[in-house]
Amino acid sequence: MTSNIYIFWFGVIGTAAFAISGAMTAMRKKFDPFGVLIIGFVTAVGGGTVRDVLLKDVSVFWLEEPHFVYSIIAGTVFAMLFRKNLDMLSKSLLLFDTIGLGLYTVIGLEIGLNNGLSGMSCIILGTITGSFGGVLRDILVNEIPVIFRKEIYATVSIIGGLIYFILKTAGITDPLLQLIPILLIIVFRLAVIRFKISYPSIYNPKKARK
Repeated sequence: MTSNIYIFWFGVIGTAAFAISGAMTAMRKKFDPFGVLIIGFVTAVGGGTVRDVLLKDVSVFWLEEPHFVYSIIAGTVFAMLFRKNLDMLSKSLLLFDTIGLGLYTVIGLEIGLNNGLSGMSCIILGTITGSFGGVLRDILVNEIPVIFRKEIYATVSIIGGLIYFILKTAGITDPLLQLIPILLIIVFRLAVIRFKISYPSIYNPKKARK
């Protein structure tokens, strides 16, 4: 029961964070307000929707629990109202996206456990939950999804998932079991951005320019 409470609140906060991230992306592309809302919505629920479709006998979460929709609307309106303030913070888009990544990864892990999945399957589910909203967002705004570029993104989710199960095996209980992986995912992701850490290219730079 306690774990379900954390899932609920992490979900609400993560949904708002991803909605802000999506809305900011849409506004930078000069979308109209309805387009901004749609991109914010897709970013916020995309990963969780894919997760729920993959799970057997599980309803899509935002159809059953309307508070997630309210959270998306609130996050999108917040982004539109405070657009200038958020734009002044050059990394604000990445920050909200990172917060959503950390929260949604752990939500996916716990939902996987609640459905009796193995540790490996839970980590995959957590990565899907955290990453696929951003994939759909980038496709809709005509950008190459960040998960498919050299920049390290989904790997951070996988590392967070591994840390979660290490802590669980070590006997760490709620809420530290959730909070530590969330914070580490956020810290790792911000470090990747700050120090421009990326995978080495598998392509010949000279050929790539041709």
